Amino acid sequence: MLEIGGLDVAYGESQVLWDVSLHVPAGGVMCLMGRNGVGKTTLLKSIMGLLPARSGRIIFDGADLGRLRPEERAARGIGYVPQGREIFPNLTVAENLRVGFLGRPKSAGNGRVAQADIEQAFDLFPKLKQLLSRKGGVLSGGEQQQLAIARVLLARPKLLLMDEPTEERGIGVLLVEQYLEFAWRLAGSYAIMRKGAIVASGSTSELRHDVVRQHLTV
Repeated sequence: MLEIGGLDVAYGESQVLWDVSLHVPAGGVMCLMGRNGVGKTTLLKSIMGLLPARSGRIIFDGADLGRLRPEERAARGIGYVPQGREIFPNLTVAENLRVGFLGRPKSAGNGRVAQADIEQAFDLFPKLKQLLSRKGGVLSGGEQQQLAIARVLLARPKLLLMDEPTEERGIGVLLVEQYLEFAWRLAGSYAIMRKGAIVASGSTSELRHDVVRQHLTV
C-alpha cells in the first residue's frame, strides 16, 4: 500500500531524513521506533505532504504522491493523527467528528454523515458518546486522543499515520511508538530510525534484543 524509496527531507539547509525506504502492506501494521529527535515525526509529515521531500518517492496505493497537497493525499485515503492531536478546541465533540467526513474521497460519500459510521466510532470509543456536547478543549488528554483517532477514522482512510497504537481491520497503519512491548504485541513489522535514516527493519517476530540495545536503549 505504501512504498517509500530513497526519501531525503530537510528543514532549510539542515537535512533530517537520509535515503529512507520502507514498505507498509495493505491491512498491515508497521511500528516506527527510535529515540527522540531521529526524524520519526518528520517522516510522517513528509508522507502526509506537510513537509516537502528533497528527493525520493512516496508511492501510495500504486500512485506517486509527488507534489500532491496534504488535502489531496487525505482525499486519496491517508489519515494522520499528529502527536499534538490538533482537534478543534472550540468545537464540540459532535462537531469535531463531523469534520472527519469532509476528508472522505468522493467515492466514499464526501461529507455525508452516516449513522452507521458514527456508531462504529462509538463502538471503538464509547466514552465519546457521552461527551458529544462538550467542547474539545476541555476534554482530558486521553479523551482528546480518542476524538482525534475517531475523527480520522470517519474519513475512511486506507492508511493511518499515528504516534500511538491502534489496530483497525483493513487499514494499513504506520505508527510511531517508543514502547517495544507495543511493537511486539501489535505490529507485524518494524523499522528503527537513527539520525534520520532507517537502520534496521523486518518482522517484529524476528526483532532481537541486541538490535534493541544497539538502537533504542538510552
